[in-house]
Amino acid sequence: MRYASTVRTLLFSFVLLVLSQASFGQVAISVSFGPPPIPVYEQPVCPGDGYLWTPGYWAYDDDDGYYWVPGTWVEAPEPGYLWTPGYWGWGESAYIWHAGYWGPHVGFYGGINYGHGYFGDGFEGGRWQNNHFYYNTAVVRVNETVIHNTYRTTVIENNRSRVAYNGGQEGLTIGQQLSRRAGPVSGTSKQYRRNENTAMQPAETPNCVQARTRADLRSRRQRVRMISTAAR
Repeated sequence: MRYASTVRTLLFSFVLLVLSQASFGQVAISVSFGPPPIPVYEQPVCPGDGYLWTPGYWAYDDDDGYYWVPGTWVEAPEPGYLWTPGYWGWGESAYIWHAGYWGPHVGFYGGINYGHGYFGDGFEGGRWQNNHFYYNTAVVRVNETVIHNTYRTTVIENNRSRVAYNGGQEGLTIGQQLSRRAGPVSGTSKQYRRNENTAMQPAETPNCVQARTRADLRSRRQRVRMISTAAR
């Protein structure tokens, strides 16, 4: 059973890679119920100059439901590129996963507050200047004795919701005001390996509040099934 679960989750990663490369904006998977709230977790220190923070997200597995893929620092594909996180959004009959991508601007990511600079609209964790990325130490963790291209600008979070999806029942109602602009690039190989590694180690969860283990998800899904059966 665990082997089959791992294979399905790896297939989910592969589909994300293929679809994001083949047709930008295509969806990869849909689920009848939304993901849990975004967990609160400690961001690791930036490993070096030129790395950008890509936040964690809820992936989905047929057997065990949603599971958390931790955020990580990733080198930008080229100077000037920023990461637009993926997000779950309501699509008339199900919650649909919209894959993240690299580009010269941060696009729409559902209004989700992923934290650490991604507060629902744009990115406040840093900016590109003369082909160097400058980090806003007010919202991202950087060792300033190693990385000197930093600044500090306090950001007021207008959106403190931890809701992890847009639209649907109790979802965020922020509309898509930013169009996906020219120059999109799919996630890097490191980002897809991160999802695969998480799937291969299903017992692991981030050191954070509210993150659900797979045992929690199994219990929740069983309760949902019992309620559904009782309602018939």
